[in-house]
Amino acid sequence: MKIEILKSAHQDLISGFYFYEKQGKGLGTYFLDTLFSDIDSLQIYAGIHSIHFDKYHRLLSKRFPFAIYYRVEEDMVYIHAVLDCRRNPAWIRKKLK
Repeated sequence: MKIEILKSAHQDLISGFYFYEKQGKGLGTYFLDTLFSDIDSLQIYAGIHSIHFDKYHRLLSKRFPFAIYYRVEEDMVYIHAVLDCRRNPAWIRKKLK
């Protein structure tokens, strides 16, 4: 499977990086390393995660309270969003519309 991180998800990753980098030097880099590792796992496990908001699979990160929302189309995985699970569910739903 090929993986494409869409522009919206790329921006989510950058925002998460800056948030965690403010918490401690190097933590932002650890955040990105962890999330990219989770995303890379989709090459093998894409499509097995539960479906949310009627069309997105949701992969929960192993180390951070973030969810990766993606869709599978033929042999491609499209990452639509990487969102903080601590946010208001209504905000998450709006972000994914």
